[in-house]
Amino acid sequence: MRVKYSWVLAILLSGCQLTQSTDKNLPEQTNNPSSSVKDTQPSSSSAYSSSHSRSEEHSRHEHVVSEDTPQSQKDVWHRIGMQLHMKVPNNQMVNYYRTWYITHPGHLKVVSERAAPFLYLITKKIEARGLPLELALLPVVESAFDPFAYSHGSAAGLWQIVPSTGKMLGLKRNYWYDGRRDVSAATDAALDYLTQLNKRFNGNWYNTIAAYNSGGGRVAAAIRKNQRLGKPTDFFSLDLPSETSAYVPKLLALADIVAHQQKYGVHIPPIANKPVVEVVNPKEQLDLAIAAKFANIPLKKLQELNPAYNQWATDPQGPYQLLLPIKSVARFEKELKDNPGKGLKLVRYKVKPGDALISLAKKYNTTPEVIRVANNLTGNTIRVGHYLLIPTSTRSDESYALSASNRLAKLQAESRGQYKLTHTVRAGDNLWTIARENKVSYKSLAKWNGMGPRDVLHIGQKIVIWKKATDGAIIRTVFYRVRTGDTIDAIAYRFKVSRHDIVKWNGLANQKYIQPGQKLKLYVDVTKVSV
Repeated sequence: MRVKYSWVLAILLSGCQLTQSTDKNLPEQTNNPSSSVKDTQPSSSSAYSSSHSRSEEHSRHEHVVSEDTPQSQKDVWHRIGMQLHMKVPNNQMVNYYRTWYITHPGHLKVVSERAAPFLYLITKKIEARGLPLELALLPVVESAFDPFAYSHGSAAGLWQIVPSTGKMLGLKRNYWYDGRRDVSAATDAALDYLTQLNKRFNGNWYNTIAAYNSGGGRVAAAIRKNQRLGKPTDFFSLDLPSETSAYVPKLLALADIVAHQQKYGVHIPPIANKPVVEVVNPKEQLDLAIAAKFANIPLKKLQELNPAYNQWATDPQGPYQLLLPIKSVARFEKELKDNPGKGLKLVRYKVKPGDALISLAKKYNTTPEVIRVANNLTGNTIRVGHYLLIPTSTRSDESYALSASNRLAKLQAESRGQYKLTHTVRAGDNLWTIARENKVSYKSLAKWNGMGPRDVLHIGQKIVIWKKATDGAIIRTVFYRVRTGDTIDAIAYRFKVSRHDIVKWNGLANQKYIQPGQKLKLYVDVTKVSV
């Protein structure tokens, strides 16, 4: 259990001085401590040994003589730093990552800016459970405190929780909501998981955090292997994946710096040691734009504080909770009370021939289930001439800048190469086969499409592919209208492109012929062809 400060007791017990321990966070994992490290989020892993003696702590850490308590600090980083107790060994990997953080102050500046709304909330949750405060630094390693972070392994949120773990921990995930990005709910879930793992590893926090990174089974297997071989079973002796082997040193290095900023000449921008956000539960579905208006804050600000909501509204079936700036809570609650039933816009729609719930849901950016519930429908049957009430957004889709679709659109619009292709998923396709066909990295392909490499594709899904021009080529998009007598081969020859590419660019795989007047999209090297 975490050692708590009792400064009154420290005064009564003459000569007793409290000491600081430290833990750390690191950049991207590396197999070789001497190799370059990218400015990315570290992974969460660290061990808290409550058995080491106070004399050992005195030999490792600076003595702290102060009548201030952690809770009385002005800066929450100092509050955390005063309560760090994990042993920081003189280890090559720890030393490497400490140096990395010291020489990359910009990274910690960005982290502190992102953490400002959330760090106090997380710290309080950890303190309430009596857990090591080193855990408050895990989101730095995992996501650099980016609540929208999504890894190639399909992990999401500050705590980088993968779908299977999120489901096990009871985090809801659907069209409307992803609990892995709900800062409050995901923090509770991550701490639950870490507590479970710590019991499994008999209170060893190094192995616990390593297991958070790579799984309890993998760490347990490494321990059993060393036991069979008669080797030590401490974290630094285990045969673990390189990412996990770097994970705990990253956290320890970061913790050491947080606890001893002055010693290392590091300045982490302060975060006020007081609550700045509060969880509010309106107990009904709200359009995020209306919720922002009730709270008198910008819509984008509301979305930044509540990254779990994928669409324009909270989940129709809940959770409905919102993180709001404390100064906005009273106004929000008054507006909610004064405007009952006005949290959503309802469109009165007359059903036309050919309409179906799924097409109407797509048109109004909602789901068939929401339309069914709003109209007390038990099935998908709707009658021509009847009226439906359809909950819909009060603003244009573009106004909800941080919705899942807008984040993906922004990602895919970024210029990653000279020209962009769109691949329509066919039966048997996966990211690896599409990447191989287009001669691009499957990891890059996943990133361009906001996915993990193992994510399942659906037939008809559109996949964005960025291609780079080579050898001085200047690629331009050309729209060519087919003329009488044209063939794909003739067009390919004229524009110095391949027949295969024309078919792929225009989705012609199932078409035997092209028709006069048909418009084709071509990516043409204008250094070779006059267009």
